[in-house]
Amino acid sequence: MSLLFRSFAWLLAAAVTFATLGPPGLRPHSALGQDGEHALAFILIGLAFGLAYRRRRLAVAALSVALIGLLELMQFWAPGRHARLEDFLVDALTACLGFALAAAADWTLARFGATTVASESPAE
Repeated sequence: MSLLFRSFAWLLAAAVTFATLGPPGLRPHSALGQDGEHALAFILIGLAFGLAYRRRRLAVAALSVALIGLLELMQFWAPGRHARLEDFLVDALTACLGFALAAAADWTLARFGATTVASESPAE
């Protein structure tokens, strides 16, 4: 299952990188607006990487924030793109929210999954 999560996380990262640095005309647009699109993309990034790298979640979250900053700076050299502090803040904060959701999901599954398993096994 970990391989599936990791593959999905890296494919999602590649898609977001293309949407961020690729030609503006090829970037998907939705009714969410630019900030909403950024928030959705990076909350999914955080959730995907948070589930894919459970044992190193904090280190991967810190690395993700650094790479999100690098991705934003790379837009200075991408034709038709612009780097904005607001985009970095939205992207980094929502990625961290995604990591927090992954941690909450793990905690919930560990807490209630263990209770369910224990209640289904014969007591004596």
